[in-house]
Amino acid sequence: MVEAGGSRMIGSVATGILVLALLYVAQSIFAPLIFSLFVIALVWPCQAALQRWLPKLVALLITLVVTMVVILAIGSSVAWGFGKLAQWLFLNADRFQTIYVDWTTWLEGHGLAVAGPLADRFDVTWLVRFVQGMAGRVNSFAGFALLIFIFVMLGLLEVEDFNARLVAPAAQPYGMRILAANRVIGTKLRRFMIVRTFASVLTGLVVWLFALGAGLELAGAWGAIAFALNYIPFLGAFVATALPTLFAIAQFDSWQAAGLIFASLNIIQFIIGSYLEPRLTGASLAISPFAVIFAVFFWSFMWGISGAFIGVPILIAFIVYCAGTPSGKWVATLLSGGSSSDMDSKV
Repeated sequence: MVEAGGSRMIGSVATGILVLALLYVAQSIFAPLIFSLFVIALVWPCQAALQRWLPKLVALLITLVVTMVVILAIGSSVAWGFGKLAQWLFLNADRFQTIYVDWTTWLEGHGLAVAGPLADRFDVTWLVRFVQGMAGRVNSFAGFALLIFIFVMLGLLEVEDFNARLVAPAAQPYGMRILAANRVIGTKLRRFMIVRTFASVLTGLVVWLFALGAGLELAGAWGAIAFALNYIPFLGAFVATALPTLFAIAQFDSWQAAGLIFASLNIIQFIIGSYLEPRLTGASLAISPFAVIFAVFFWSFMWGISGAFIGVPILIAFIVYCAGTPSGKWVATLLSGGSSSDMDSKV
């Protein structure tokens, strides 16, 4: 019996590794597919409400247009913000070069040698590669958005038929469990995205106003980047805080001013992300911070920036499915921020 249990465990681990390898290798298909599934979960109530008053295809068209406008707006804000930064870098590359030379001279004067290869990063060639990389990301985002559009369109057309198949007698007892879990996931994801969007808009506005008041150049770009990257927990806030600080060093040529900007941006992120947002989401979306960080980094490793955006929704779905099965409740309890009784009442 022990050997059989060990063999099953080894087989399960091997299967999981193979599935993850497949997801990594075929990320160009699976990343937009999973992304579109979560989009469908978010927008289906809108589609269903419109179908009560409009023909199904008209309701589908309106839902698709609104959905793609939102996705493109978030993606475009990132591209526009980093595009403005790239332009600024071309015009002010000499500032970073001067600061780099001054700092390396000061460090070497105090007995701290700086590795030579770092100097190769501070030249125009690196800036050209940076801009080319940004252009490539914009082009890949266009293809990514096209695949999402196709998957969402086909998925919205099939939601009702799929739900009907789940309640069919031949699909029981798993069909009703999947249907119940999908409803819980949809509710949690919609609440998560509403609160996250509110927090992102508020963060972008506050960062923009702060940058204007502090005299920091590219205030609009910093606000757009803070808005878009706030959808990525922890990692997005770190990037949206570190980049303005680095640019403040070049603009003001003072580590004191850069330190003040760094501290102020962290206070903004802390108040909105760690104080206001948890109170808006409530206990129903409480998830272990360690699990959130792991999900963001793991899925960003698997699928890049798109994986970072949907890492937490994937984690939410995983917790809900685990909570709906007797053998997986312990996993849901460990990953969630509530007790086991809370999980039983939520799922």
